[in-house]
Amino acid sequence: MRPFLAILRYDLRTLASSWLVRLWLLGSAVLALLMLGAAWKEQQTAPLIAMLLVPYLVFPWFLVVMVLGVDPVSGARLDALADSILSRPVTRHEYLLASWAARLLVVQGVFLAVVVPVILRVVTAQRRVLEDHVTLYGVLAALAVVALVLTLQVTLGYLLGTVLRKPLLAIVVLLFAWYPSDLILHQLSWEQFSTISLSQAMPQLLRTPWHREAKPAERSSAAEIRKLAAQAAQLLSPFGATPTAARKPDFFQSGNYADFSLLRVLLGYGIPTVVALALTLLYFCRRDL
Repeated sequence: MRPFLAILRYDLRTLASSWLVRLWLLGSAVLALLMLGAAWKEQQTAPLIAMLLVPYLVFPWFLVVMVLGVDPVSGARLDALADSILSRPVTRHEYLLASWAARLLVVQGVFLAVVVPVILRVVTAQRRVLEDHVTLYGVLAALAVVALVLTLQVTLGYLLGTVLRKPLLAIVVLLFAWYPSDLILHQLSWEQFSTISLSQAMPQLLRTPWHREAKPAERSSAAEIRKLAAQAAQLLSPFGATPTAARKPDFFQSGNYADFSLLRVLLGYGIPTVVALALTLLYFCRRDL
């Protein structure tokens, strides 16, 4: 256990002094504030919070997470790694798990340090927008889901960095494998596998109460209002009244996620994470250093 903690502390100090992590933290904060300012007077609470989570789910911070994930077991670190394992009382499992845990803590720390204060500001502020009931359960569930997706991204980068041993090649392979598959699964509206679909489903998750039985009436009343509006437009059209052109739905309104299941989403991203970490350990322990 002592070698594990020593490697964990060393990697955390190294990452804390890394310019990549510092610039990512600064860039995340700046981007969140820009998005917050641009949509402050227009977006309701749930879409606004979902908008702040999109950069961590889809783009651009996926690239930073990939770079952090593939580095510890590839490239220039291989020689130092081999010397540490062969000449010191450090097992391969201890090194791999400690280094993975350090990167995971840094990624989650940056995410939470930026997003949590901004969400608190959005939830507690008095804004001149339509009332939108965001629940504590929904916010906690959304943060947990995004944290799980980031864990999967770190672990996939770790796996490819271990197998391919070349950081640039691992990043290219992961990039060209992740986004096309994400787009294909998005066409099927599978939020448990596609981060794009998951992003669209975020407002619904943020509005979810502890007991889901309380929401169907609100959804049905909204549907009835839209139906009545459409009927009124049809009745007025013969009298020369031109109905207002239907507004194109925005990103968070274009998907249908009425059957959203938090358990399905957790399993959809959690199982691949466990499998990827297990494959990384298995391959790394069997290969020659």
